[in-house]
Amino acid sequence: MLAHAASVMAVETAVQDITPDPSVVSRRTLPDDPGQSYFIYVPRHGGDKAPIFVTVHGISRNAREHAERFAPLAERYGAVLIAPYFSKDRFPDYQRLGRKGKGERADSVLDRIVADVGRLTGARTYKLYLFGYSGGAQFVHRYTLAHPERVAGLVLGAPGWYTFPDPALKYPQGIGPSKRLPDVVFDPARFLTIPTCVLVGERDVRQDKALNKATAIERQQGITRLERGEHWIAAMTRAAQAQGFKTSYTFHTLPRSRHSFTQSMTRGGMGERVFDCLFGEKK
Repeated sequence: MLAHAASVMAVETAVQDITPDPSVVSRRTLPDDPGQSYFIYVPRHGGDKAPIFVTVHGISRNAREHAERFAPLAERYGAVLIAPYFSKDRFPDYQRLGRKGKGERADSVLDRIVADVGRLTGARTYKLYLFGYSGGAQFVHRYTLAHPERVAGLVLGAPGWYTFPDPALKYPQGIGPSKRLPDVVFDPARFLTIPTCVLVGERDVRQDKALNKATAIERQQGITRLERGEHWIAAMTRAAQAQGFKTSYTFHTLPRSRHSFTQSMTRGGMGERVFDCLFGEKK
């Protein structure tokens, strides 16, 4: 596994129109929204026409750690890295995109962040490579279902529960219409074409307090994050095949890892697995 590079630093960027320094993790804010921050890493050779890799934190909101731990891989693969920060007060429902009456829309804010990064670096903004861990994995897979035209590839790290491709169930359990997300129409013919990988620690079997334990969810998806990931991958595969698609849906366990982003990265090799799923093995 790549070591956590000691040379990667996190710095504050005071002047927002200055292009981020290559090889440095920087914290930035949106020019038109000083309260909205994100972390960015631009590889040494710059970001012009580079792919954008987005990594989204869980409820611990450790966006800086995501950026710093993935930065060596972004350098290796020549990708511009974005780690948005979704604060608890503004985005209490970010895992479900931000339903009406439950805070701001996290998907819209991510789009604004991506546009800002494209303006600053010249990176390719029309297709994103997405990863999220735990609550962040809930967000990125729902972002993909809602905005498949924006996504090139998707990797989920141990989400607690999923939106299944079932139009008979109202969002967020299924893709049926929801009055709390009135402007989103889920189109299986589009989102079922996006290659997706789910990663869960082999020891991630505890029903911790953050896990959704609703009876309907347990009946549909299983008891543990391992079971739920396997069941969702199977459901997505069946749905894709029913549409005539041969989309790649894969499930992998991470060795010696519980439900911990840090442990999954340092013990489970999650970083390398994420980039391999998204971009292919780097020799």
